[in-house]
Amino acid sequence: MGRVISQQEFLDEARQFLDANAERRTDAGRVWGEGSDEVAIFAEHTPEQDRVEVGAAKEWRAKVYDAGFGWITGPTQWGGRDLASSYEKAYRALESQYDTPSQAAFGIGLGMIAPTIQSHGTEAAKDRYLPAMYRADVVACQLFSEPEAGSDLAGLKTRAIRDGDEWIVTGQKVWTSGAQFSDIGEIICRTDPDLPKHKGLTGFIVDMKAPGVEVRPLRQMTGGASFNEVFFNEVRVPDDHRLGDVNQGWTVALTTLMNERAAIGGGGIGIEGGGGTGALMYELLRRTGASSDPLLRQKAAALYANTQVAKYTTQRAMAKMAAGQLPGPELSIAKLALTNNLTRMADLVAGALGPRMAADTGEWGTFSWSGLLLGVPGMRVAGGTDEVMKNIIGERVLGLPKEPRGEQRA
Repeated sequence: MGRVISQQEFLDEARQFLDANAERRTDAGRVWGEGSDEVAIFAEHTPEQDRVEVGAAKEWRAKVYDAGFGWITGPTQWGGRDLASSYEKAYRALESQYDTPSQAAFGIGLGMIAPTIQSHGTEAAKDRYLPAMYRADVVACQLFSEPEAGSDLAGLKTRAIRDGDEWIVTGQKVWTSGAQFSDIGEIICRTDPDLPKHKGLTGFIVDMKAPGVEVRPLRQMTGGASFNEVFFNEVRVPDDHRLGDVNQGWTVALTTLMNERAAIGGGGIGIEGGGGTGALMYELLRRTGASSDPLLRQKAAALYANTQVAKYTTQRAMAKMAAGQLPGPELSIAKLALTNNLTRMADLVAGALGPRMAADTGEWGTFSWSGLLLGVPGMRVAGGTDEVMKNIIGERVLGLPKEPRGEQRA
């Protein structure tokens, strides 16, 4: 067993690496009237921008991984350091002081798919994909939603039929973020149509570059195409790429969803102040005179208070996970709180800007907020709709009767 490194020694090592490979940030945050005023929830990138930004992100992550900071809490057998989560938190805080490429392209893969592979993948899949994912040699996406299933994940129709040591996958997925630059995807398929819908599902790792996989961008009302629909036409998947046991895919899906809600709900929106979107919003209220309007001031105070409460709720969930416990419905609460607070923010900014949020006057920091306003509906669907979150909270926290299903309403 190797020598245990202290957190101070670890940070000294990390600072030496960062000083040698990145420049320290010199800005204190966004300054009104300077640089881009974009505040969209979803990135609106062209394919060329994706190639450039994902390429830079991969290059940086490879350096971080090779230096020993790519998977600080991970098992050493897959390139991790096997250190406590406090080391990870300390490194993130230190790295934020440096100007480094955005790692957003890896959020789904590392936040949702990698933990699922670690929990349910074969040893061959773990050895092949976990180090590659944390080094960014492989990028992953999530293939759950389907056009006719909505938020009823168990109602999916994409099928996988066994053929010897392989499975043949046919069907369609939708709202897949990052599919256009992903190498693999986690897909849930129906493998036994005769079983109850939650029982006949199986999870797989699918090669996004395999013959029969087609990715098509979906245009949003924001004008961008952050999501995709993905078609599978008799795509062959090796059985050693199966996640968990056959027809036990619902457990696999829940593992991913738990991590998804942790990633989304714990993300926050920068309302607290500092140099992010929240600071820009408060400056907007001051410059438009909205800060003198008693109704808008009340809305701003409610937004701030609700964001603080959401932050503390999320911290409880993160503490349970750090202690090795399974989080309860806190993550559903966190996800619902995030979308509610985004709605509050969009409503507040719309009240301050009026027509300038709907028509571009060319004034910096005004019309750009329309990206947030138009992006909020997408967040109310991502990671489980608000209605699904309310059902979870109502049934598991408040002890209310279960929501009647469609067949019970007739």
